[in-house]
Amino acid sequence: MIYTVTLNPSIDFIVRLNKVELGDVNRMESDDKFAGGKGINVSRILQRLGIDNTATGFIGGFTGDFVESGLKAEGIRTQFVTVGQDTRINVKIKADQETELNGTGPVITDQQLIELERFLAGLSTNDVVVFAGSAPANLGNAVYNKLIPLVREAGAEVVCDFEGQTLLDSLAYQPLLVKPNNHELEAIFKVKLEGLTDIEKYARQILAKGAQNVIISMAGDGALLVTQEAAYFAKPIKGQVKNSVGAGDSMVAGFTGEFVKSKDPVEAFKWGVACGTATTFSDDLATIDFIKETYEKVEVEKL
Repeated sequence: MIYTVTLNPSIDFIVRLNKVELGDVNRMESDDKFAGGKGINVSRILQRLGIDNTATGFIGGFTGDFVESGLKAEGIRTQFVTVGQDTRINVKIKADQETELNGTGPVITDQQLIELERFLAGLSTNDVVVFAGSAPANLGNAVYNKLIPLVREAGAEVVCDFEGQTLLDSLAYQPLLVKPNNHELEAIFKVKLEGLTDIEKYARQILAKGAQNVIISMAGDGALLVTQEAAYFAKPIKGQVKNSVGAGDSMVAGFTGEFVKSKDPVEAFKWGVACGTATTFSDDLATIDFIKETYEKVEVEKL
């Protein structure tokens, strides 16, 4: 079973209008509300790929009810720890510029954290756990240094989708996959990357620190998979960019779902690129039909 861990899920409230006038009343042209959070996005794409998974983390209040009921309506199993405060709302404003207003999330008690720890400690060698996104403020991302070892000690694999120091810390647990983008890779090593040779060089440093596979996403410039054996470049696919939210999560879902089935990192990379690209060209996370259509356009070459 694949489990996704979203410690600070949200309702993503997406509003659309031509332009935001500060200090004035703005009337939106359309809006949508989706269950949000990086791990939850992974769960939603996995389900569209026909891959059973369970979403876990912390959930609370009427906003948490919306998130959980939305997941269940999509056929996604849930195993959340209920908390006393409301799950946050993130506002995504799509106008002449994209603007995000992200909530802080609930306070997590020691007992609630222990409940999640017990659940994760009970997993097995048949499981893969996707850890993604930031933790609630009162826990801080250091909490992953408690949660990830519990999963590894249970014998399960982990996928870690983090930035910065949190990503570096996770490498001690030999994650199946990490997926920084090129700008995050530059920030980690405090360098300016010039071309694929540079990107592969620093991705290999991530491998040397413990990762089993590294994908470097480069937005409109394609993506690079680096394994111990080789590096593979996925050419960019042209289309109208509609949605930067969830594209990286979709890539993680596509890779993880296929790798669990086939153990083939290159085929998993192709599905990751298809899922990430299809979401980029969609208003919400991509549909399975569009993912399959996009997969036929994926071109990967060995470097």
